[in-house]
Amino acid sequence: MSKVSSETIRKAVHDVFVQSKGERKRQFVETIELQVGLKNYDPQKDKRFSGAIKLPVECKPRLKFCILGDQIHNDQAEKHGIEFKDVEALKKLNKNKKLVKKLAQQYDTFLASETVLRQIPRILGPGLNKAGKFPTLLGANEDMLEKMASVKATVKFQLKKVLCLGVAVGHLGLTEDQVITNVTLSINFLVTLLKKNWQNVKSLYIKSTMGKPYRIY
Repeated sequence: MSKVSSETIRKAVHDVFVQSKGERKRQFVETIELQVGLKNYDPQKDKRFSGAIKLPVECKPRLKFCILGDQIHNDQAEKHGIEFKDVEALKKLNKNKKLVKKLAQQYDTFLASETVLRQIPRILGPGLNKAGKFPTLLGANEDMLEKMASVKATVKFQLKKVLCLGVAVGHLGLTEDQVITNVTLSINFLVTLLKKNWQNVKSLYIKSTMGKPYRIY
C-alpha cells in the first residue's frame, strides 16, 4: 500500500512541468529523477539491495549506447548510426585501466553480443564492472532498437555506501500522466526491495535536471 497519495504525485509532477515551461528553452530534454532518502539502514552491515523494473515508457532519453558486437550486430549498429566496437578494438586497449575507464566514461550503456560478452572480463579486466557499466546481453535474435528502448525504460535501484539514491523515472518529453505512472510504479517497486518497506523510507523527491526538487514524502 503506497503512503504517497496520487494527488501528491500529480501535483509535484505538474509543478515540475510548469517550472520547466517558465525557464529558458533548453538544448536538451530534461530528465525527471526520483531522489530517495533511506533510514534505519546500515550500508556496512545490512545486505545491499538491488532490483530493476521496466516501466511503460522510456525514462532515460539521453543514454549514449555502444555496441560491443559480433560482425552481425556491428553491421546493424552501423546501419542505425549507433557507435560500436569489435573484439579487435577492445583488445587494443590491452587491459590498460586508464583506457578502459575512459571507454566506460564515454558511454552510458553497453550492449554486447553473447560471444563478445563472454570474453569481456578476459579482454578488458574488471574496469566496466567497477564503473557499474558491465554490458547487457544483446541476444542473437533480439531487435537492437527494441533492446535499446527496453534499456531506456528500465530503472535499477541499488543500495551502495550511502543512504540516498537517485534514478531517472521520466523526462519532460513525456506527458504528465506518463510521468505520474512511472513515478508511482517506481516507488511501489522500490518499497518491495527494502528490508522494512516504508519504515526504511525517509524522504522522496522528484526534480527535473535543471529544476528544483519537489518533496512527495
